[in-house]
This record gives sequence, C-alpha cells and structure tokens, in this order.
Amino acid sequence: MKRMCLLLLSLFFYLNIYGQLDIAIENFGTGFNKPVNIKNAGDSRLFIVEQDGFIQILNADGTKNITPFLDIDDIVIETNNDERGLLGLAFHPNYNVNGYFYVNYINLSGNTVISRFSVSANPDIADDTSELIILTYSQPYPNHNGGDMAFGNDGYLYISSGDGGSFGDPDDNSQDLSNLLGKILRIDVNNTSGGNNYAIPMDNPFISDGAAADEIWAYGLRNPWKFSFDSSNNNLWIGDVGQNEIEEINMIGSSSSGVNFGWRCYEGSSEYNLTDCPAMNTLTFPIAEYTHTASGNTKCSITGGYVHRGTINTDLNGYYFFADYCSDEIGTIDVDGGDFTIHYSDQFTGNNWTTFGEDINGELYIAGVTSGDVFKIIPGNLSTNEFNDSTIKMYPNPSNNIVNFNFKNTIQPTEITIFDLHGKQVKIHNQFSGSSVQISTKTLSKGVYLVRLQDSEGKITNKKLVIY
Repeated sequence: MKRMCLLLLSLFFYLNIYGQLDIAIENFGTGFNKPVNIKNAGDSRLFIVEQDGFIQILNADGTKNITPFLDIDDIVIETNNDERGLLGLAFHPNYNVNGYFYVNYINLSGNTVISRFSVSANPDIADDTSELIILTYSQPYPNHNGGDMAFGNDGYLYISSGDGGSFGDPDDNSQDLSNLLGKILRIDVNNTSGGNNYAIPMDNPFISDGAAADEIWAYGLRNPWKFSFDSSNNNLWIGDVGQNEIEEINMIGSSSSGVNFGWRCYEGSSEYNLTDCPAMNTLTFPIAEYTHTASGNTKCSITGGYVHRGTINTDLNGYYFFADYCSDEIGTIDVDGGDFTIHYSDQFTGNNWTTFGEDINGELYIAGVTSGDVFKIIPGNLSTNEFNDSTIKMYPNPSNNIVNFNFKNTIQPTEITIFDLHGKQVKIHNQFSGSSVQISTKTLSKGVYLVRLQDSEGKITNKKLVIY
C-alpha cells in the first residue's frame, strides 16, 4: 500500500507541473506618471514613456533618474484622461552609433506625429531641440490612435495606427487602403524619397497599387495599441482592442505582408458590419481571442505584449504575454507548444495595465497608468499539494553554481531529484554519508526548477529552486 501511495503521489506531482505556467510580478520601479511604453536602448536601462510627454530612465538597480531623458510636454496634446499623448518609442538599430530614436505622439492639433530625436552628449538626456518630423497624419477623433512602434530585423520602422476613433469605424477607415488609419505601417527611415523624410521599402505589399498608400504593411485593425516582434523568428504579434465583446491577438509571419485582419467586417471571429466587405476567405482571423466576460472577470481592452525569450527566466520562454486593462489579469498562450488556449493569472488590481517592455536580456516588464509602477514578470510558486518540510534546509536559493542541503534533526533523504517545469528529470543524487550534501548546478540552465526529496519512510518534500 505504501508503494502504491508513493506512485500515486509521484503521478500527481508530474500532472501538476507538466505544462503549467504560474507567473508572478515583482516591483522593479516606482514613481512614474501614466506609463504607456517601455523600451530598452541596447543596454541595461529601461526607458519609460509617460503619456503627458516625458520619457524617464529606469536603471538596472530600480532607481529612476531625476531628470527626464526627454521632455516634449509643450508639443504633446493634453490627454485629459483620453487615449492621446506621447504614445510610442523606438530606438534606431544603430542607436549606439547615431543616437537616433523615434517617438509617436498626438500634437496640439490632435494629429499623429512620428518624429526623430537625437541623444545629447549626456547619454541620459536627449536633445529636445533635435526633432525631425518624419510623418504626420490626421486623426478624426480623439480615440483609437494606436501609437506603438518597433524596428524589425529588416531595419525598417513599423508603426501601429488605429482606425481613427468614434464607434464602429464610421468611415470604414480600416478597410480603406487609401489612408493610414487602422493599419500597420512600414517605412525606411534611413533613406528619403518623394520629398519625405523617409522612403518606402520596395517590398511593401501595395507599392504598385496606385489607389493604396505605399506605407501600409497590414490592415483591417481597430486599435492595435501594442505590438511586438518575436526575437526568435521576427513574427509580428498584435494586440488589437475590440469593440463590444471580443479582444483579439493577431500574428503576422515573418514572410507575410498585405494581411487584412477584417475589422470592421468582423470583431474577432464574429460578424460586426458586413457592408462592402471582401470575401471571408481573404481575411486573416485572430490566432486567439477572448470575450469581456472570459474567466468570470470583467474585461474591456487588451494590452498586447511579447513572446518571452529571456536568458534568465527561461521557463517562461515561448509564451506570449498580454494583459487586460480592466481586469488587471495577465494572460498567456503557449506559442512554442502550439497551444493557443488563453490562460489567465490572478488579478493584480489597481494597475490598469497599459504596456509591456523587454530588457536587453529578453526579460519582460509590465506597467499600468493607475499605479505608475513598473513590475518584472517572474515565475510564480509551483503548486504541488505535497509536503514541504521546513526542517530540510536548501541554500543558496537562488543558486548559481552549487546548492546545499542540510537535513539535521530530520530523516535523511534517500534520493534528491531535480525537475524542470515540464516535469523532465535533469539531476538525481542518491549517495548520502552525513547530514548534508552539496549538488552542482553548473550544468543547469537559468530558470525555475522543482526539487523532490524522498526519505526512507516514503515521505516526499518539494521545494522550488531558482538558478540564475
């Protein structure tokens, strides 16, 4: 009977950790006012975009610089708690050489401006007189501005643009290829042509269509508030804010372009307004979607994130992270596992998530306009419903090269086994000669592991081990 119980416990252990992703957040920086974008410039700093027109620096030790990196409050429209303001930031791929970075903001006339600025001689302060306006376009309403930007590995600048606002895309901008609203744009900021401070990449999909805007890369979007590139394959991930009931996650493969995501014809995969719509089989539907009542918590607006590709919390790798503004939940889908079922975290209330960010190591951060705090996403506690004997000491934890076990005043283990988060055994130790043992962790990748200690009476103790 004891043997059978042990087998059942072991089976439960495997079922509990296999494929399970438990996440947590830890406070990394405080004191920000309405953060809406987080980017890195190829070093250890994080640059926090504040909606009112400031960019702040958050250092690797969690401190915030006293002086803003950039202050363009005087040329950014007052937000009045709407969706406008300073919205996006992207550093040039050769920023360490040319010092160029690009911002996306709504100007005092209520229209979108894409501008280039330069860093000053002080690497922590930009030259706010260096603005070169790259691109402008009109916004008919104060909402649905998009506003995110990122460089692809092709060196081109990608820009998200909302449908222009109001309700239900009344002018059908997203399906109209003659304007830049409801689109993902793609431009070459390293060259100029046609009297513009940018050029059109020759492989943009509508460059030979005289009725279409050459800048368009993809269309049929409502409000692509945030998007990102998967650093492992350059696939483009878009969190598109829904209208009434459905929030959607869209993906463009690295070799695709000219994709029509279907708004306003469809909200997610559901019909919305089929007037003058193209054939359904010409549209690309979301790779995942959720309703405003999913998981029992009221939702309202998706904040797109990233596919985790970090070098520290590697057990999170291969999952796409997003969040909802109203429910304060963080959601994930298992991209590498091919499982696009959405799973939600607990509610981290009081934040109103507005942005994710990625540091130089590929680790992810999240911030919200209400709290003004920046949090790092980390693995959460593993839940195994098994014994956790506090008399067995395991240290140091986190560990780098070695981990020690001390089991004085308790029954000596007969076996110590280390598993990764997929339930795979990565190390086992079963030779004991005293009340302590030291195990090398040099060969283990960075991340979170579960340690199982089994004694001669069949008792099992589980502990979480972090390798950094």
